[in-house]
Amino acid sequence: MPDEEIVALFLAGDESALRECREKYGGYLSKIAYNILGDISDSEEAVADALLGAWRSIPGISPDDLRAYLIKLVRCSAIDILRTKNREKRRAGEYSVSLDELSEVIPGEGSPAEQAELKAVAGAINAWLRELSDDKRRIFIRRYFYAEPIKDIAGDLGVRETKIKSILFRLRKSLHTYLEKEELL
Repeated sequence: MPDEEIVALFLAGDESALRECREKYGGYLSKIAYNILGDISDSEEAVADALLGAWRSIPGISPDDLRAYLIKLVRCSAIDILRTKNREKRRAGEYSVSLDELSEVIPGEGSPAEQAELKAVAGAINAWLRELSDDKRRIFIRRYFYAEPIKDIAGDLGVRETKIKSILFRLRKSLHTYLEKEELL
């Protein structure tokens, strides 16, 4: 079913919108959640929370890109679950590993001033990403947005893991230099 029809179901308050979303995007959303959480049960919870979030929010906003909107919701849901797990000192999964790789480049959350700085950093990262080749941009996004393991990225591209690690290292270094130039570090 096309996304426009699914959004129309949400707007009409038709519960079949949830079934259609799960059927069309469920596997993809589960993979993203699993990459962040590293746990199937928690991933299922994140997808369910994301779909509930879509049910509650879509009638008020009617997103232009349903897939992107659902991805954002599942990432936020998975990150919330991860934070809860971290408070309980459980395994953090691939997402925390990918965040550790970026920890020296991107400042953390905190006060309103720090949040404003984080918004500026996000804008700068988007500008930096636009300057990259399509291949490098995809690798960066797959690792740091979708939290995909390096092994999976390398396998899909038919290259060794060491090559992906090297590319990611150079990209982090380039991003660091870019953020310094923009006076955001």
